[in-house]
Amino acid sequence: MENHELLRRAEDLRERCERSGTVTHTGFLTPAERFAVETWARRAPDCSAVFDGGRPDCERTVCFFLPEYLDPEAFDASEYLCAIRLTAHFGTPGHRDYLGALLGMGIGREWLGDIWVAENVAYVFCLPSVQRHLLSIEKVGRCGVTAEALPPASVPAPERKRRQKSFSVQTLRLDAVVGGMFNLSRTEAARQISAGNVSVNYQESLKTDFAVKDGDIVSLRGAGKGRITGTGGTSRKGRLFVSAEIYQ
Repeated sequence: MENHELLRRAEDLRERCERSGTVTHTGFLTPAERFAVETWARRAPDCSAVFDGGRPDCERTVCFFLPEYLDPEAFDASEYLCAIRLTAHFGTPGHRDYLGALLGMGIGREWLGDIWVAENVAYVFCLPSVQRHLLSIEKVGRCGVTAEALPPASVPAPERKRRQKSFSVQTLRLDAVVGGMFNLSRTEAARQISAGNVSVNYQESLKTDFAVKDGDIVSLRGAGKGRITGTGGTSRKGRLFVSAEIYQ
């Protein structure tokens, strides 16, 4: 979805929430879409927006617009989100197999959240309006599957490996940080940025001198992504120390 269409839809939902005094929400947003809506929501007047995908580790999330009487800290998104568990028989389908099978049922991608795969089991987050239909699935790829409904809170957290990385840079320019995070020369990092292969907070960045800060998520196509976890201290030569965690 183009950003202007996405933000227009978000504004409509915010206004509907204000008029009706009830919770309104988007479909599942990609990390890039969430970043765009989150940035817009911080500037929108009287906008109370909460993002939730079912579990804290979810990348795809729904944006909920809350009426003024509802405290964001007390809001329970589980009333608006569902999950299913798919157990494959005699095979281990991958993420792409599950996604293809679910979309093949006529479900729009925005109705589906994260799909977490562990051996022969997959957990799928979804909106309540499509859960019953999803439970009718019988096959993923060449494997038969059994579907079962369960609350999002019952979905076990995925095992995600993260590697800690430390390096130093002259300045927190994007080309220097990308080079340090992914073991590239600064020249090669600049080339990757210019080619459109680098994103910051899920937004493509073409500026080699873009200033990176703590908490930013930096992605390099084909190499993965990582989050800046700290910047501080300098070496004897005046270089800045940077720490990051690389998602594996």
